[in-house]
Amino acid sequence: MITKVKNIINKKNKSPLVCLTAYSKTISQILDKYCDIILVGDSLANVLYAMNNTHQISLNTMIRHAYSVRQGIKKSLCVVDMPKNTYNNIIDAKKNAKKILRKTKCHAVKIEDNGKNEKIIKSLVKLGIPVMGHIGYTPQFKKKFKIQGKTKLQKKELINRAIKIEQAGAFSIVLECIKTISAKEITKNIKIPTIGIGASKYCDGQILVTDDLLGLSGFKPKFVKQYGNIKKIIEKSVQHYKKEVINKNFPKKNNSY
Repeated sequence: MITKVKNIINKKNKSPLVCLTAYSKTISQILDKYCDIILVGDSLANVLYAMNNTHQISLNTMIRHAYSVRQGIKKSLCVVDMPKNTYNNIIDAKKNAKKILRKTKCHAVKIEDNGKNEKIIKSLVKLGIPVMGHIGYTPQFKKKFKIQGKTKLQKKELINRAIKIEQAGAFSIVLECIKTISAKEITKNIKIPTIGIGASKYCDGQILVTDDLLGLSGFKPKFVKQYGNIKKIIEKSVQHYKKEVINKNFPKKNNSY
């Protein structure tokens, strides 16, 4: 685990980090060939459970999916989002982070910044639990979507938060929906890698929700690029299957016992 985390840190200014989300072994097995980091994101609340936000996803649900994802990983760093209200204080954070690592065998946890929880990060790192930070638009704490770091003051505040999170011992920080100039400055001002989502090419790595990248979720904000359309492939396959069932072309002899 320590070696994997060090490898991620050492890639800063050398090689861009490739990161994607996964919620199952089937997907993580594919991603593991190409990714540096695979995140079991609390985005599964929206993507798989049709929730309006990430606030209600439970710790046990995250653990179940993380366990499955981890089974498909051989080389990537597996990071698990800590759900909202599982790290409100140091005692809860320690208990829940230890539970995640124990039950899933993941390599690290991710914590969203609320402007004051660097002490929680520090306490987990002291326990030997690697922590990824998350600043900018933080869905667990911000009610309305807004681009972050648009003004000089906001930029300064974000840089300060990134520095504090780095000083607390985090090994990397996700920058979500942050203005290009601010993301560039944050990346310059810290020694740990920044991983962008809607935060420009100037970050040390990029992450997207895999279902968005594949055109499966139907969610396509400005910061998402679709690299395929799995939805169309599924639809064509199901149409073909239906046609063959109705015409009694399936199952054939070689599909029967």
